[in-house]
Amino acid sequence: MKYNQLGRTGLFVSEICLGTMTFGGDSDAGIWKMIGALDQGEVDGIVGQALAAGVNFIDTADVYSFGQSETLLGQSLKNLGVARKDVVLATKVFGEMGPGPNDKGASRGHIMDSVQGSLDRLQTDHIDLYQIHGNDTVTPIEETLRALDDLTRQGLVRYVGVSNWTAWKIAKALGISAAKDYARFETLQAYYSIAGRDLERELVPMLTEEKVGLMVWSPLAGGLLSGKFGPGAPAVNGARRTNFDFPPVNTDRAWPVVAAMREIGEAHGVSVARVALAWLLSKQHVMSVIIGAKTLEQLEDNLAAVDLVLTPEQIARLDEISALPSEYPGWMLERQGGARRPKPFAKT
Repeated sequence: MKYNQLGRTGLFVSEICLGTMTFGGDSDAGIWKMIGALDQGEVDGIVGQALAAGVNFIDTADVYSFGQSETLLGQSLKNLGVARKDVVLATKVFGEMGPGPNDKGASRGHIMDSVQGSLDRLQTDHIDLYQIHGNDTVTPIEETLRALDDLTRQGLVRYVGVSNWTAWKIAKALGISAAKDYARFETLQAYYSIAGRDLERELVPMLTEEKVGLMVWSPLAGGLLSGKFGPGAPAVNGARRTNFDFPPVNTDRAWPVVAAMREIGEAHGVSVARVALAWLLSKQHVMSVIIGAKTLEQLEDNLAAVDLVLTPEQIARLDEISALPSEYPGWMLERQGGARRPKPFAKT
């Protein structure tokens, strides 16, 4: 297991982050039951195996099974006797947690109301990484940032991050934080997979320039890249993608990629899923890849992706097959920018 800096901070996190969206999901949890529904015993097994493999980074959210995920995770760390300093806990706030008009969003009110609930459920006195889970079109950015900064100054939160925001809005937030000396966003949690590379257009250049760490969610495109799906493949009973067709993927472009990964996987004697994860781990702009699992076998296979080293030729092949179609202004930037690239000095 390798460890990378959390954004530009001095805190190091494992390149694999354990996702907990499969934790909980009882009969009253709606969509969450389709995603996971793991009970305490199963959660203890998943968390224990991940920690034994060197994972020190765990991500959850208050909205996952409406608090059950945080509760199960907090109890699991207690059951396993994990020292608080040995795990980096990340959780998120934004989702709807009640029937009231202020039970959701990124307002100061909702953030302040929600943080204590997360602390109680996780059975901890601080959250290592507190993330805004979505884009609030109403709350001013300054209000959100001030609330997060107050939490860091109070010691309830150590670092802050964001999820599912546009590049321009994150850049604006970073500027405000710098001007007002607020705690800044150190991470972005975003969807990224070899079947969905859209964030490479605007987000990746911004993240690289500003030294914001990228946490990848749904690296297997909701199970589409597990190897169980493809042209003419039968429905897979119990698979998350069968019950919850998300995130959206252009399968006309994805299936050739799956075919190539299947061939590469056979050459290495590994699964398609492991190839998909290894491709992500090969990217310099990826800080940590979040994996979720419903079984120990699935977790073991995903964790093994850290040991799979794709050849430069295999990476180049996958890059080419999965490349994004050119869009404006990208194609114009490439056309005009070429003249500004330094050329080798010609000796006389």
